[in-house]
Amino acid sequence: MFRIDRRSLRFRLLTWLGGVALIVVGITWLLHGILLHDLARDFLGDRLRQEAEHTLQQLRQNGSSVPSSLDATSQASVVFHHLYMLRLNGEITTSNPHWLDRLAPHLEGETDTLVHVEWQDRHLLVYRKAFSFDGRSGVLLIGEDFAQVEAGLATLHWWVGGIAGLLLMLLIVLNLIAVNGGLRPLSRLQRQLDELQSGGRERLRLDAPSELDNLVEQLNRFLDDQDKRLKRSRESVANLSHALKTPLAAVTQVLRGSRPIDDERRFKMLTRLEDMHSQLDAELRRSRIAGPYTGQRTVIRREAEQLIDMFGALYPDKRFHLEVIPAAEVSVGIERQDFTEMLGNVLDNAGKWAKREVHCRLELATVLTVTVEDDGPGVPAEDVARLGQRGIRLDEGRPGHGLGLSILRQLVDQYAGSLRFHTAASGGLRVVITLPKA
Repeated sequence: MFRIDRRSLRFRLLTWLGGVALIVVGITWLLHGILLHDLARDFLGDRLRQEAEHTLQQLRQNGSSVPSSLDATSQASVVFHHLYMLRLNGEITTSNPHWLDRLAPHLEGETDTLVHVEWQDRHLLVYRKAFSFDGRSGVLLIGEDFAQVEAGLATLHWWVGGIAGLLLMLLIVLNLIAVNGGLRPLSRLQRQLDELQSGGRERLRLDAPSELDNLVEQLNRFLDDQDKRLKRSRESVANLSHALKTPLAAVTQVLRGSRPIDDERRFKMLTRLEDMHSQLDAELRRSRIAGPYTGQRTVIRREAEQLIDMFGALYPDKRFHLEVIPAAEVSVGIERQDFTEMLGNVLDNAGKWAKREVHCRLELATVLTVTVEDDGPGVPAEDVARLGQRGIRLDEGRPGHGLGLSILRQLVDQYAGSLRFHTAASGGLRVVITLPKA
């Protein structure tokens, strides 16, 4: 049994287009009937007016005698089926006495006009002409049976309606062809999505209308982001396997051995376990990177204020200053945890090395610029380029494993931003992060 899917785009388009076509054709047909009737009325009215002028010309030529056209047996009355009625100096003459009572009221009036008169299933179109000459005044009525004309117009109108119905059906068929042709790119897109799901293709390649360009581009971006996350997860697993295998083997060997565990060996074991914990924590942080295509936004001022308060409590002997431009709460297209990870890494590093002051500035213009600087000892110029490399620590005098700035660089790269290190005016380190707003 054929089933109509009322939710389909094809059904909706055909319904709307068919409905619009039906309304347009229907209105056109109705207007055709009205305009055809008015056109026939005006045409016949103009002919009656010309005949009235001709009759008055004959009346002027004959003087006081009534023109022969007003006689019911006249050639004009027989050929043209016209009805004549004349009132001249109070005397009424008519070619059809049966219409005298019906038309007599229309003899009153001084204006020339066209009127409709209906009587005994007959419809008469009557032209009234008021005149005066030689000191005499009168009114001439000339009428023609309009029913025959209306019957012909009705037949023509229904013929036009039948043709309009055929055109409507043809238009519906053409709409069906056009809609099917217009939706063909969606069918190709669906087939490519099926191939993508089955592994038959890696990306969408579609010669589609411009309206689908953004959709295809967003889907390909989503696929790229998924591939990056999968690659990052696999790298994290490989890194953990490589980093934890040897320390775990060493700790297991010590625990299985018969030698007593003195303080020195216990310290070495704790150090290795702390390294393993830090490595595990770093890889988990990497795996939580969401990326720019999550559709989430972050209010930068609110998150920055919370981080400043947290690090102010963590480093009570340091003063953290925050400046946000513009001052209003503005959101940017960065996932919240990614933003706090980036800014938190830099603030944590600055809090470790600062003597007394840490300044943080967030400026949102065409891009988001995050600047954090401290008044610590800074980094030698020859070592600045090495900052952010994985596992590189330029000073062993502070706790850490050299992974924070490496994760920071990965986050910035994920958002197509830039990360730069400079020497601050106070001699400490200045970190500048630039990120697109969307």
